[in-house]
Amino acid sequence: MILSIESSCDDSAIAITEISSCRLLFHKKISQELQHSVYGGVVPELAARLHAEALPKILEECAPYFKDLKAVAVTSTPGLAVTLVEGVTMAKAISVALGIPLIGVNHLVGHIYSLFIEKPTQFPLTVLLVSGGHTQVMEVKSLTNIQTVAKSMDDSFGESFDKVAKMMGLGYPGGPLIQELAKNGERKKHNFTIPLQGKHSSLLAFSYSGLKNAVRLAVEKAPKQEHKDIAASFEHIATEHLIHKLKKYFQKTTPKTFAIVGGASANLYLRSQIEALLKSYGAELLLSELKYCSDNAAMIGRVAVEMYHEEMFTSLKELDISPKSSL
Repeated sequence: MILSIESSCDDSAIAITEISSCRLLFHKKISQELQHSVYGGVVPELAARLHAEALPKILEECAPYFKDLKAVAVTSTPGLAVTLVEGVTMAKAISVALGIPLIGVNHLVGHIYSLFIEKPTQFPLTVLLVSGGHTQVMEVKSLTNIQTVAKSMDDSFGESFDKVAKMMGLGYPGGPLIQELAKNGERKKHNFTIPLQGKHSSLLAFSYSGLKNAVRLAVEKAPKQEHKDIAASFEHIATEHLIHKLKKYFQKTTPKTFAIVGGASANLYLRSQIEALLKSYGAELLLSELKYCSDNAAMIGRVAVEMYHEEMFTSLKELDISPKSSL
């Protein structure tokens, strides 16, 4: 079995995955959403302290599995430096105490493998990763063959939802709150401009800073009862931006299999619009289970099984955090 640890941001999670079958034997996550909601976003130092409290408590529940562990895996990149350290330090201690190898996992690869928790892999595929820190399109042929073909120039899709929610005083995390508010709003009430149109229409990239600013101006002018229309219009344009750029990319490369991963992939409007787009291309849509869209240790364990088979281990000296690395 492999024990995996996730602490890249504000979720403390540990999982146990069986190597031979990829079966998830144990998974527990302690969210910090309540503690951070009063600040309207994640406070890194607070997150680190909460990880220091939560991870050891979860680890105690894993004691019955210790004798069967063949490796310990941990998210080492990307993420918040002060929170990554908590997980990596624990992983190193477990490695030394049990005499088992270390596996350092890229968090973004983890999101890709969230599609395959307790399932076999299905490559090649085109992946749209949408989260609080990233918005990018990747061509994935294997564990070690991942190419990023488009990414955000500024804010991410998920980050823009968090910031709009904060503008409206809704709290954190913003994604589910905006989605809920938008259900009762008119999607075309506010004619926000789709980003990177006109002279930038051929650019294969994403940008949410301009849309975020347009929403801010609308929120400042509108009474609170109209926020539902702003939320619906924002959600619509934020998604349309992704659709426009995917259509541009599909002119060159039409995928047979397409996936959406990351915390923001739980957005139901986004899922429905991508599904409609792919139907016109005859492409298959893969989605993670909703419970595995946000950060979790099960996806880290699923990657680790593949890395274990390839003997992609990291020594104690070599395993270090890298907060800003990407794919």
